[in-house]
Amino acid sequence: MEFLLRDSRLEDFGALWALDQECFPPAISYSRLELATFMSRRGTFTILAELKTAEDPAENGGLLSGGAQIAGFIIAEAGRRDIGHIITIDVHSEIRRFGVGSKLLAAAEDRLFAAKCRLVRLETAVDNVAALMFYKRQKYEVIKTSPNYYPNGLDAFVLEKNLLSHARASKLLV
Repeated sequence: MEFLLRDSRLEDFGALWALDQECFPPAISYSRLELATFMSRRGTFTILAELKTAEDPAENGGLLSGGAQIAGFIIAEAGRRDIGHIITIDVHSEIRRFGVGSKLLAAAEDRLFAAKCRLVRLETAVDNVAALMFYKRQKYEVIKTSPNYYPNGLDAFVLEKNLLSHARASKLLV
């Protein structure tokens, strides 16, 4: 399965919002206004993965058919005090476990590191086991719990990754 990473464009917004609605329950997914606000904040960027599918759905396992489509996206923010923030990462349910999320997260981390962020943080619902396993594989650690983080009262784990030690380890492997 092939996909390309690129910065989002204004015309992508409707598809990104629809994907966010698919990926998260109503109490966690963003409203159109919230998503637009996050995407337009200073220091924020949105990277999307565009899936290049075969004309014949049987050639790609029947996942998504016809032309290039948005397979997933990530919104991240290079904040003050050298700390980046992953606002959301969304991947179509049909193509999870094909590396799209990992590539999106790595691209965002690279961009945050280039923006002089030494740490990156994110939040995920305490009951989102799949996300917690994914972030653990990506070397994120739970640093605290945020009570009543979501509008429905659900708590969130705050996770963090040290980009400086990650960058040093990457250079040692080259």
